[in-house]
Amino acid sequence: MTQTLPSTRTTDFEIRAVEDDERRSAYTVFMEALHEEPPDDEKWTLAARAYEPGRAYGAFAGDTLVGATMSLTSDITVPGGGVVPMAAVTGVGVRTDHRRRGVLTGLMRRQLADLAAAGEVFATLHASEPTIYGRFGYGLGTLARVVRVKPPRARMRADVPTAGTTRLLTKDEALTLLPGAYQRLRPRRAGVMGRAPSWWAMCYEYRLTHMRLRVAAHYGPDGEIDGMVGFRSVEIPSDDPRVNAGVVVLDFVGANQAVENDLWRFLLGIDLVDDVTVYMRPLDEPLEAMLENAHAVRCEWDEELWVRVVDVPAALAARTYGAADPVVVEVVDPILPANSGRYLVGPHGADRTDAPAALTLGVEALGMVYFGAWRPSKLAGIGRLAVHDPAALPAADRLFATDEPSWCGSLF
Repeated sequence: MTQTLPSTRTTDFEIRAVEDDERRSAYTVFMEALHEEPPDDEKWTLAARAYEPGRAYGAFAGDTLVGATMSLTSDITVPGGGVVPMAAVTGVGVRTDHRRRGVLTGLMRRQLADLAAAGEVFATLHASEPTIYGRFGYGLGTLARVVRVKPPRARMRADVPTAGTTRLLTKDEALTLLPGAYQRLRPRRAGVMGRAPSWWAMCYEYRLTHMRLRVAAHYGPDGEIDGMVGFRSVEIPSDDPRVNAGVVVLDFVGANQAVENDLWRFLLGIDLVDDVTVYMRPLDEPLEAMLENAHAVRCEWDEELWVRVVDVPAALAARTYGAADPVVVEVVDPILPANSGRYLVGPHGADRTDAPAALTLGVEALGMVYFGAWRPSKLAGIGRLAVHDPAALPAADRLFATDEPSWCGSLF
């Protein structure tokens, strides 16, 4: 559990951890920020299970809660396969009548300070408004595709391998079987996160109860679950009576390519569906090559995980690096100044150093290059990274490169 610091007071409001009896108010602020109705008792009973003790913060104007944020306990796989602690930040909202008064800044700074004190290495989030979070040190760290497929035109090639069977699960089966299955089959790709009980409560139990989520599991020859999809039906606006429903997929995890082949077969084989939309798929997924008609697929680039490096020395030491000459990188972090400094990064790892910097970047840009989403040379070309030694750029590109695109795959 995160150790929280004492409350922080500004001129107009106080930032502190919310008490148990204040969590519903924090959730209400978040829902209203999304233009949703406040939760009734039934919805709050489920939503409350996502609020872990000590991980939710509120901004209070007197006795009134006017802003909130929270995080889920998690971890994340870094390039090279290591796994380090991570906070999955969510539930962020500020009341409309208190915007532009520093409420969000106070919440973000307080949350980051506590996460650093508790030993979290990263904080990550999915941004509903991406222009906001850069000023708190979050950088766009993983990219993904939104994939749209027209099942009537999407015939699978006959030579695409199969790996088992897929069947629908009941709500009780899903909540009982899938958490353990995910832990076993969790992909080793960099960017993939752990799923704590609070994640399953928020992202599966709540949706199964209130959002018509359906779940299918894939079973391998050994009878074990090695893949899963969570999806729901949606209406396709049309005056044409021949137009059927669509399917939106919110979770798609397979242990290997053959399992993912079968999960795609399942989704594309659902009757009376004219459109399948799958969010957050890896950039290198070979779906177009799996189908006889590649034109049945339409994809668009999408931002995925925004990454905030909370503990720079631990993060740099945790991952592996490509073969290249070492480079001295200076990191600047005005919010968590203990991170600021120069680091010798090379195939050996990363260590603090007093040597002159070849490259200087803010902690936001570090989040952008850490998982390989952006090459340092490209960020230098657009002014996001300062170059003191041009010869260091090619080496930095090779050091921070990844064997395959990093990918998270989990909404929160």
